[in-house]
Amino acid sequence: MDEKEKKKLPLGRTVSNCIFALKAIRIASPIYIFVYLASSVLMGFLDFLSETYLLRRIVNGLDSGEKMKNILIFVVILGAVSIVFYAALEWFWHVVSPRKQRRITAYIEKQLYRKSAEVELACYENPEFYDKYVRAMDEAYNRITGVMETLDSLISRIIALTANSMLLFIIDPWLIVFGLFPLLLGFFRKAEYKASHDLSVSMKPIDRRANYTKRTFYLSEYAKEMRIGGMYRNMLRDFRQTFEDYKGLMKKYGVKCAVLRYIQNVGLEVVTILGAMLYAVWSALAIGAENGGMSVGDCIVVLGSVGTISYCLNYLVQNLADFGEHALFIEDVRFFLDYNPKIKDGEKSAPADGGELVVSDVSFRYDGSDKDTIKNVSFTWKKGERIALVGSNGSGKTTLVKLLLRLYDPSSGEITMGGESIKSFSLSSYRDSFSTVFQDFKMFSMSVRDNVLLRPPREGDDELVINALKESGAYDKISRFEKGIDTVLTREFDDKGENLSVGEAQKLSLARVFADPTPFVLLDEPSSALDPIAEYTMFENMMRATEGRSVLFISHRLSSATLADKVLLMEDGTITECGTHAELMAKGGRYAEMFHRQAENYLGEEVTDNE
Repeated sequence: MDEKEKKKLPLGRTVSNCIFALKAIRIASPIYIFVYLASSVLMGFLDFLSETYLLRRIVNGLDSGEKMKNILIFVVILGAVSIVFYAALEWFWHVVSPRKQRRITAYIEKQLYRKSAEVELACYENPEFYDKYVRAMDEAYNRITGVMETLDSLISRIIALTANSMLLFIIDPWLIVFGLFPLLLGFFRKAEYKASHDLSVSMKPIDRRANYTKRTFYLSEYAKEMRIGGMYRNMLRDFRQTFEDYKGLMKKYGVKCAVLRYIQNVGLEVVTILGAMLYAVWSALAIGAENGGMSVGDCIVVLGSVGTISYCLNYLVQNLADFGEHALFIEDVRFFLDYNPKIKDGEKSAPADGGELVVSDVSFRYDGSDKDTIKNVSFTWKKGERIALVGSNGSGKTTLVKLLLRLYDPSSGEITMGGESIKSFSLSSYRDSFSTVFQDFKMFSMSVRDNVLLRPPREGDDELVINALKESGAYDKISRFEKGIDTVLTREFDDKGENLSVGEAQKLSLARVFADPTPFVLLDEPSSALDPIAEYTMFENMMRATEGRSVLFISHRLSSATLADKVLLMEDGTITECGTHAELMAKGGRYAEMFHRQAENYLGEEVTDNE
């Protein structure tokens, strides 16, 4: 749904989205929404009594000679009720409300995080879906609570409107004409809202571009490239262009918004409020209460009430527009939460020992692509077998790894484990069968222990983590940290945190394999940042430490393939050669050619694997 279509969100869907928001708040904190809305009702009545009605009672009472005692009793009772009410209200807002708001935030974010973990990887590669996901994450809390806040505002304005209108009708029915005039101004306000909304929508891509420029100047990952050559000039050029685009939008929408706002202000301040004041003063002074005109107290009340009524009527349109705007963003939230993942959960638990994994005539095509990335791939991964998956850049190796992990499902063909389709297993139990290190692994701004375990720690895990770090070659570096495995990686949230080099971080990521004794190990270029000697040593340690486990690894240095039981050569999405290193070398095919080329140019051009 694009922005143009979103502006045409049907009334029924707008109401449904607002109800969805209120239900979410009620589920997260039932008492909060009840107290929040009930307080607005009570506050509306108290404001009317203490401001409009009390003023009329005092002035008319004094004018008619009413006993001061009666007036004072009313004032004292109203004051006592107000003191108790506002004391309770302040306690609620400053003591109770922050906790409740945090609970609502946690509930909403938890729903989004859970769904985020369920959707398939392809969703992150779909620009339209990803944009909706980002908007849902950015706007969910503000828009869902915004519905409640707008409803609160609507309730208070309806109460003020009703109470003041009834009072004005009692004083002089003709005054309602002045109060209803702002309804006509509501059409101008609606037009202003539409122009403001169009401006806001048009600003979003400009803001994203400006924010991207900002990130390239302050994030460390861009620091080196920004200081080499003149890239920073390109970013400044783009930044200047965003400013020009912004000026263009202001020229297109700014004047329109200003004119519409001017019409509303003149209509409200001059026609409605000033007109009602002149009428009230004329009725009170020229006619007088004794001749059927207004009393002085009624005149004073009119001066305040007409403005209140006009304000409420004028902004009722804004409240309705706000509901519509909230509903637009909540539509993204509901789209994301209602999304039905294409990769379905199975009902069975994957076998604890893994067993044999068979890939049978598997093909795969990315959404939007006109050709298959994987084409009719078949091979058997026997229990305890070590497979080296090699091939040139873009041959499909990383995609095959993602298929093995069920991050994607094949377009055709089948993958089985222990004789059963992997689709029959629950996603969690199946993926828990693999220890995986991706080429683009990530370090989290948490302790070394957490980064190795990738799960909440349990008793006895410290020894497991230390042994895993030793096996991966990362322990020498970690042991020099003051806090050891309790050291937080990166300094984003901890001034005493530590930053690792790419090679050190890669070793730490490999420790995850040693700390998690799963039946299968998948390594997508686990050593790309290591030097050749460190890489070969790492693979030797890996083969020794994973004895009895099924290992499939991708490496851009074919010397590592000599440690494997079987080598698979992928070219253009298909497996063109399969066998042991010795068999493929004896065959004298493409693999042998690649191996000899690397041996002859050990420090020169190498076959790479970056998918």
